[in-house]
Amino acid sequence: MKRIDKFLKAGNLLLIGLIVLVSFSCEEDFLENEDKTNLVDATQWESETTADLFLNDIYSDIPNKGNQPENLDNFTDDNDAGFYYTSWNWKQGILTPASSGFEVWGGISGPTDHHPWGDTYERVRKINLYIQKLQEYSSNFSEDYIAQRTDEARFLRAYFYSELFMHVGGLIIHTEPLDRNLMDESELYKPRSTFGETFEFLTSELGSIVDNGNLQIKYNNGDPDAGRATLGAALALKGWLELYAASPLFNDDPAVDDPKNLISFSSADDSRWAKAAATNKQFIDTYEGIYSLFPNLEDLWRAENEYNSEVIWDRQVVANVMGSNYEQYGGPVWINGVYYTWGNYNPTQELVDQFAMANGKEITDPTSGYDPQNPYEGREQRFYDFIVYDGAPFYLDWMEEVDTIYTRIDKVNPSLNEIDFGSDDVGNTGYYSKKKLNNDAPRGSGASGQNYIFYRYAQVLLNYAEAQNEAVGPDASVYEAVNKIRNRGDLPDLEEGLTQDQMREAIRRERRVELAYENVRFFDIIRWKVAEDVMNVDKHGMKITNTSPEDNSGTWVYEPIPLNHPHTFTPKMYMNPIPQAVIDQNNKIEQNPGY
Repeated sequence: MKRIDKFLKAGNLLLIGLIVLVSFSCEEDFLENEDKTNLVDATQWESETTADLFLNDIYSDIPNKGNQPENLDNFTDDNDAGFYYTSWNWKQGILTPASSGFEVWGGISGPTDHHPWGDTYERVRKINLYIQKLQEYSSNFSEDYIAQRTDEARFLRAYFYSELFMHVGGLIIHTEPLDRNLMDESELYKPRSTFGETFEFLTSELGSIVDNGNLQIKYNNGDPDAGRATLGAALALKGWLELYAASPLFNDDPAVDDPKNLISFSSADDSRWAKAAATNKQFIDTYEGIYSLFPNLEDLWRAENEYNSEVIWDRQVVANVMGSNYEQYGGPVWINGVYYTWGNYNPTQELVDQFAMANGKEITDPTSGYDPQNPYEGREQRFYDFIVYDGAPFYLDWMEEVDTIYTRIDKVNPSLNEIDFGSDDVGNTGYYSKKKLNNDAPRGSGASGQNYIFYRYAQVLLNYAEAQNEAVGPDASVYEAVNKIRNRGDLPDLEEGLTQDQMREAIRRERRVELAYENVRFFDIIRWKVAEDVMNVDKHGMKITNTSPEDNSGTWVYEPIPLNHPHTFTPKMYMNPIPQAVIDQNNKIEQNPGY
């Protein structure tokens, strides 16, 4: 967190100084056995400045998801990741309760996404302690400070819980710090709440924060408190959780038998779609003019554009101090003949085929103008903004000249980025993603100051469109929400007169393209209950060869080819298991079905 973390570093020095000063002043009374723990505790909470140190430390616990090569997109049909990652094992159907943490390399924990059980409850414990201490030392703080910081902490607690909830279902809800000295076993060792109870807690908390109005609606670039929780973040998260829970996997037909309702509601309720629509519409209507689509999607992730009109909540990053390495993970492996990236983000042909033509038509439409042997001509703008394809120009601000990336198999003019079917870092699909690369970043490890964006306004529009279409069908407001996103990319409006089913498919396609490589696709294929369809089939890359390979005098042929990579998905994998080590510590916790 850029400003918060700078303050945290300075603040820690201040706190140490305060503790040392107080300790020296009490040295002559040492034999009186004064409780030094209480003394330090009082120092920590003696002012708003020192209390903020504790909360800032909690903010620093928010994972920088752009700083790890393994992320949720690796667990989808959109990206082909390396064999050394946990996602490779998961795609073989390997997922067990034996692992307890977040693992990048060859793990068996599945998609814990930086929020494993133990880390989540450690973060929640700190939050609960913070809220408790604000009340205990309330005389040291103003009423406004207590109100704002309490709601910030409640938001962070809901955020951390929500990330785990989306992966495992029902949680144990703690709202006060556990204390073995003051609590009996029934308070210390609780069973999991049901899926529905957990969902109600999270959405009620977030709704209460919004209703309280103690937080800012939005922070802008340069604001001293930028990075803290906002009303916009709370309402956006509430609307997303309501959409998530209203979806088929949880609200209609669970993938596995769930007699204790740990991973689904006890009964279906179509009104959940309407509730999700109402919350996302509340965001659109209430914050109109404060949040809006950023005009240039390609530049949305530039560090200089932090806190632009589209950004709802992000995780702050400081270049070269606590910088991001995302630029070293994504994009072409070789740039102007020099090895530069790990080549982690390799879009599959399945994702590439979702990008429309510039006229707005799908490539499967015979009237679209799509040419399978000239597949990269005439595509929509997002294709050129997001995808590095054979023959694509590639440029970042630190580069001295534009590079042209070739992934074709060319014996006459071989390219270092030629599609690779082995274990090299060079990709296996013939594509690289350049979405979210920070053009402002100089070359080097941790050199990027690009914040990691959790929620942006485009998501709210798409969340609303989906929920409203499911609740009442494709009314004018659904078209309006989707068309705003399409129009930003110079695409025409959706065709009028779509049925509910047709609009559902249009919205799902828009989500897949617009939100590609933002760790959203995974949750979509889970909640829609389509992972069993899209993850049990092989994915494809694009092989490009010349019919006269010795001199390239022939025709370049574009051939989608299967990757022959793992593609196994079983019903239990819709949700992660609870780590066995957690159950061993608390036998009241029940394992998720299927494990």
